[in-house]
Amino acid sequence: MWPNRSRTFARLAAVALVVPTGEQVAPRVPAAPAGVAGARGDVAPRGAARGVVTDHVVVISIDGLRPDAIGEFGAGTLQRLMREGSYSLSAKTIMPSRTLPSHTSMLTGDEPAEHGITWNRNETDDHGHVAVPTVFARARERGFRTAAFFSKGKFNHLAAPGTLDHARVPQGNAKWTADETVAHVRAHLERERPNLTFVHFGEPDYAGHKYSWMSWFYGRAVRKADQAVAEVLRAADRAFGEGNYAVIVTADHGGHGWSHGSSDPRDVTIPWIAWGEGVRAGSELPAGIRTMDTAATALWLLGVPEPSVGEPVRLAFDAVAGLPLAGVK
Repeated sequence: MWPNRSRTFARLAAVALVVPTGEQVAPRVPAAPAGVAGARGDVAPRGAARGVVTDHVVVISIDGLRPDAIGEFGAGTLQRLMREGSYSLSAKTIMPSRTLPSHTSMLTGDEPAEHGITWNRNETDDHGHVAVPTVFARARERGFRTAAFFSKGKFNHLAAPGTLDHARVPQGNAKWTADETVAHVRAHLERERPNLTFVHFGEPDYAGHKYSWMSWFYGRAVRKADQAVAEVLRAADRAFGEGNYAVIVTADHGGHGWSHGSSDPRDVTIPWIAWGEGVRAGSELPAGIRTMDTAATALWLLGVPEPSVGEPVRLAFDAVAGLPLAGVK
């Protein structure tokens, strides 16, 4: 599948530099009852807002995926996205390079000193939800529909009430397999067309902690996550139409031995891949991408004002009418 560039150019010619007014604010969505995993309220009306580069952004995080594992273990889907899109195998995550703090930076565009989440378990009862706006909150305020599929219960911190039209998250500190998460994604995309979708797969992290990073079992987990990405793309093709959405695939951290969390390059270096509508094909991106830039890029694609720390990775996208694509990233 190749991105529908003619569609992208036509849209940009009409709406370049136009940002949604924000006057249409989606109604506040009540949280699910305590201890219940599932949807968080009603879905916003269709057609509430239009993006700038694309109407639909899908962010996929593969927990614990080291960049060198993509080639080492033959992750064919990710290799295809790299060939057909723009990518970096030298992006960086935050310190501490742990799952919940890293994903909070990924989905808020803020450093831990700003978002305040430094623990790595579900402590929602003690700390509540993240205090700074997530990409879901920023997008939904502008009328976009949002959905998130988390495979670890600790992500409940990021599912703040009123920010997600639909969310699936395990209870407590439970974990889901990629097959379970894909089933939730597929079921939702058969019914709805969210503008911003986040999907998390945990298999490489599970295997790394149990068998060690870059072990045979870790490699099998990488291939499993790679297959899950392919399943999400097939569901997105059916929901949005081929070429009518943009994808960012990344990770929260790498790992070495049986753990992660340090400043070791094997822990903090992550992949960053952009593919789909508006993406520049066959481009290796320069060094300097940070996990906070994922939030900024997803919002920029929709025309939503970005967080102050993260920066859109503009070089991953085609230089077309009116968009500010030049820059460091």
